[in-house]
Amino acid sequence: MPLIPAHVAQILIAGLGGLVFYWLGVPAAWLSGSAIAATLWGLSGWALPMPRALADAAMLVSGAAMGAAVTPAAIDAMGRYPGSLMLLVIGVMAVSLASTFWLTRISGWRRADALLASVPGALSTVLAVAADRKADVPSVAIVQNVRLFVLIALLPSVVVALGGGGRTNALIGQGMPVESPGGLAFVLLGGLILGLVLKGLKVAAPILLGATVVSSVSHGTEFVTGVIPPVIATGGLVLIGLFIAERFRNVQRSTLRRALVSALGSFLVGMAVAVMFAALAAWLAGVSFANSLVAFAPGGLEAMTVLALVLGLDPLYVGIHHLVRFLGIGLVLPFLVAWLQRGKLADAE
Repeated sequence: MPLIPAHVAQILIAGLGGLVFYWLGVPAAWLSGSAIAATLWGLSGWALPMPRALADAAMLVSGAAMGAAVTPAAIDAMGRYPGSLMLLVIGVMAVSLASTFWLTRISGWRRADALLASVPGALSTVLAVAADRKADVPSVAIVQNVRLFVLIALLPSVVVALGGGGRTNALIGQGMPVESPGGLAFVLLGGLILGLVLKGLKVAAPILLGATVVSSVSHGTEFVTGVIPPVIATGGLVLIGLFIAERFRNVQRSTLRRALVSALGSFLVGMAVAVMFAALAAWLAGVSFANSLVAFAPGGLEAMTVLALVLGLDPLYVGIHHLVRFLGIGLVLPFLVAWLQRGKLADAE
């Protein structure tokens, strides 16, 4: 029981970070502010692991909120995506190669470790493969997490500076009709059930995906037309910020200092490549550069899709791209790393 007040205090600190960013007018304030505040709180040594139930609740609420953007008009627009998805596949390979080149030639990493650190997104898959192949897991985790943290902290402001984003600091669903309790219960309960099924099938981000699918189908068929209450949706963002911050815990400061320069260099090189492919995809798919930039940004599935929602972008376009990337990485990465470690280009274990 004494842990409950500590968890409440931790959530309040994350919420306070979001509130400060909101007052300052920072884009995606509740997500980026809570992530930064929770990360700083983690450095104090008082932070506690986030209960799985809270993380699942955050994913459930955010998935339901994202699905509300799937209107019949949005579904009609999906015919423009195949070419963009093909560019995504090529872009992921290009980002990985550029980042791997930086880490091996500039930072002196082993090729297998550099590849694992360079793969954009799919952190859980990457770390699982890294542990299984006896890679330098702490360094790989730092490079991956620094990339995600920088994207969450800076990308919203970049998108707004470029003139993208339909709403920069409004609450999710603000000014829109709120769904009835019955419709809300249907979406959340249905999303939870589907999410648990997907979890049993080892699908990526199962609760988020389950809620997004149920909400998308419900809104796309106009069976449900309202949105999640803005206060609840905002609470979900705060919890996701807390979830993101947890990835920086238990990292040795000496390891962090050693890998930080490599992480920043790897991020800048990979992001430069991603921007070029995003610009081409925006032209090909007929979407705004802001949409394609977030869709091609080398971040995690959950964080980038939620970020699109917060910025008023098209979460359907962004979410499909990140899901395809996640699934592709999960299928290819284990075989690729095994081949590298067996081949002459890999160092001995």
